[in-house]
Amino acid sequence: MQLEEKGEVLLKEAVADNAGNLELDRSTCELLGIHYSITEEGTRKVLFNNIESELVKEKKLFGRIYVDNLITKGPLTIIVEEGKKTVIQGRSVSVLVQYNLSDSLNQLYKLLLWMCLLFAFFLYVITRKGRKSDISLLEPIYEMSDTANRLTVNNLDSRRLNVEGTKNELKDLAAVINNMLDRLEISYESQKQFVSDASHELRTPIAVIQGYANLLNRWGTGNEEVLMESIDAINNEAKFMQDLVEKLLFLSRHDKKTLKLEKSRFNMCQIVEDMVKETNLVVKNRIIEAPVLQDVEVYGDKQSLKQAIRIFIDNAVKYTNDGDTITITCKNDDGDCVIEVKDTGIGMTRKDVDNIFERFYRSDQVRNAKISGHGLGLSIAKLIILGHTGKIKVRSQLTKGTTFTITLPKRY
Repeated sequence: MQLEEKGEVLLKEAVADNAGNLELDRSTCELLGIHYSITEEGTRKVLFNNIESELVKEKKLFGRIYVDNLITKGPLTIIVEEGKKTVIQGRSVSVLVQYNLSDSLNQLYKLLLWMCLLFAFFLYVITRKGRKSDISLLEPIYEMSDTANRLTVNNLDSRRLNVEGTKNELKDLAAVINNMLDRLEISYESQKQFVSDASHELRTPIAVIQGYANLLNRWGTGNEEVLMESIDAINNEAKFMQDLVEKLLFLSRHDKKTLKLEKSRFNMCQIVEDMVKETNLVVKNRIIEAPVLQDVEVYGDKQSLKQAIRIFIDNAVKYTNDGDTITITCKNDDGDCVIEVKDTGIGMTRKDVDNIFERFYRSDQVRNAKISGHGLGLSIAKLIILGHTGKIKVRSQLTKGTTFTITLPKRY
């Protein structure tokens, strides 16, 4: 480190004023504010010194920067050895310069104090604002938790999370939970309706069986006519109940994801042809036609697909009158299997077409005509077709007839 420019000028002026006497007056240097130690090179004779430091007096200075009287003994000073040698009056000397850092240290302490106070103030402000922010942030969560705790199966339709006042992610979360609750409500109501409808469907055959059992109990087995009538009625209602229970079990397995389809490759034309023959043998008062039966390979569960197509054919028979025509076709449409069941029966309204695949749905027209059935067949057929990635198309006109078109895509 070089001497400060001002200090160097003052030093040279002081030397000049003393006419070559390098041992300057201490009071002059103190007046000038100069704190130097000047030592002659070679002899190491101290020519001038007004630095009050034991390190200088005892000549224990090594290196170029020294800190003296650190905090405890007095003012904090730093002594710096001038790296560049100075020549005064033809003599080569080394110079030590003392800087008093007490004022700087005091200013540093004050600065640190103010920084600590400022930090404490900002910490207080941030903590208060953070606490208020946490309260406002967590309030919607507490409200969501309270609403969720109050939810039961009895109030699913009335309680939803309040999305007003919430922001961003919380609002999205509340909306997602509300949508989930809507789906749960729909599923729960569907299950309730399913149980109610199943109970209603089972109530009738049970009542019939119980009635005939009471009849047999009252009249005994002596009346052969009553006995045969009771046996036939009980058998019919038992078959009705068995059919209903089997359909309910099918739907239950599907809902629980335990329904397994044993798929293989087979010719659908043979299946449809066999069902046409069976229908002709059983149904004598309908005109059954099969103008187009083309070979087409299908990959699927043979028994399940046969069950689905049988449902469409049985419905065509059920909802037609004597002399009506039922047309069944099986076509190969560029590898896709297209099966069509068309009838000239009672047809359906637009409302019926929109709801026929719902479980236990039966139109008022069918109920009034007292046509037997559970209202489960078409929903089961739809599940089977969809399980084979197929599609069902319905066209119907009231009193004119109905056409079901089933398309099963080709599989490689």
